[in-house]
Amino acid sequence: MGHILKLGNLDDVAVALHTVSAGQYLDGFALTTLSDIPAGHKLALRTILPGQPVRKFNQIIGFAARPIEQGEHIHTHNLITDDFQRDYAIGSDIRPLSLVEPTEASCFLGYRRTDGRVGTRNYVGILTTVNCSATVARRIAAHFTSEVLSSYPNVDGVVAITHGTGCGMAEHGEPADLLRRVFAGYATHPNFASVLLLGLGCETNQIDHLVTLTGATNTLRTSTIQEEGGTSATIRSGIVTVYEMLEQANQATRVPVPASHLVLGLQCGGSDAYSGISANPALGVAADLLIRNGGTAILSETPEIYGAEHLLTCRASRPEVAERLIERIHWWEQYTARHKGSIDNNPQPGNKTGGLTTILEKSLGAVSKAGTTNLNEVYLYAEPVRERGLVFMDSPGFDPVSATGQVAGGANMICFTTGRGSVFGCKPTPSIKIASNTALFRRMFDDMDINCGSIIDGTQTVEQAGAAIFAEILAVASGKPTRSEILGFGEEEFQPWLQSATL
Repeated sequence: MGHILKLGNLDDVAVALHTVSAGQYLDGFALTTLSDIPAGHKLALRTILPGQPVRKFNQIIGFAARPIEQGEHIHTHNLITDDFQRDYAIGSDIRPLSLVEPTEASCFLGYRRTDGRVGTRNYVGILTTVNCSATVARRIAAHFTSEVLSSYPNVDGVVAITHGTGCGMAEHGEPADLLRRVFAGYATHPNFASVLLLGLGCETNQIDHLVTLTGATNTLRTSTIQEEGGTSATIRSGIVTVYEMLEQANQATRVPVPASHLVLGLQCGGSDAYSGISANPALGVAADLLIRNGGTAILSETPEIYGAEHLLTCRASRPEVAERLIERIHWWEQYTARHKGSIDNNPQPGNKTGGLTTILEKSLGAVSKAGTTNLNEVYLYAEPVRERGLVFMDSPGFDPVSATGQVAGGANMICFTTGRGSVFGCKPTPSIKIASNTALFRRMFDDMDINCGSIIDGTQTVEQAGAAIFAEILAVASGKPTRSEILGFGEEEFQPWLQSATL
């Protein structure tokens, strides 16, 4: 493979696949580099005048802040974000979806729950309603060592889900409703055989409200520290309760089920310029394969599709789906303005070091995780996902908050692409880490599950890498541990989106 790669026939830039030295003549493009071009960064294929749009992936990624010469490095010093008119072209690119018949190769071994959903893991959970009950929850969970759990071979573990909120906020309104959606989604998640809902007793996030939302299923137990008689008494009674829950959970066994029972959260974090060339489009291929097998894929991180939302509205299966997505974009513009920020205050420093310059460029790469199928629904944060196929869930771009919403919505698998090296675990949902480049995969081998750097290296096509990701999804759904699970990560990453003022 050559030194640089042009991604679209209308592009004004090419991406350096390796570091390119100043003064190097690139005969395939008939230009000479004017400075060193770091790996993953962009160089100009032609002269660009100030204010002119700059294109990559055949889409606008920004505007020239000053004259840019052919062969010049393009980055934050000469490329800026500016507003421009997007053609939403609602529904112009919808396509019929041909579902495939389930085969043994497209099935996985999962846990059937009484509500018809299927778990990819079989945990017992201790879910805290408020930060004040976090320490008690951890003390209860700490009792269940690997030695104790060895008596329950069908259980993956006891997980304490703790956080820093649940009180000091308004009792009513969308922020409170949002938080309750998160807790209701986790309390009934198919990867939990049963959940102990643990509170203090006087908090805003009252257990009774959550029990009403969940329907008070027989898989849910409740306890409050104040009613139990204090922390020590609650720890003792909690341990007894969890033993009872373990007995119940251990009766579950894995059975063959079709891939249509998978709900896949699509995440990217610590992105670099390779993410939109290798890992993200490969994950898009895997998402397409899952959807053609009747499954569901959830795209999220609204600020990180900003500027590329027209690539989704043109695939909206119904006009109202596109309108809901556009409304969310406008909400975010207003939300960031209220906080004296800007929705284009992105990429982050690590993204920029990796070659990403503007949010428009980052968003184009992020959207490629969504594959090519129709967009069937748009959900608010942590709403239950009931529509199959490709759907969108509104969320911040901060990965723990975004993934928490997806899991609350029902995601029983996460695929997480990264170019810089995110190490995200996500109990109770396994998180498959996908490296965008081989150097990262080798450097952080303990944390990465799949290497899509093979696409950059020229040893694998995007389609081949996508098929490998889909096969890994099925294997992990059947019980193969991810790297983060092997390392024991995933309990600290629970982060509900806190929209309200802390009172």
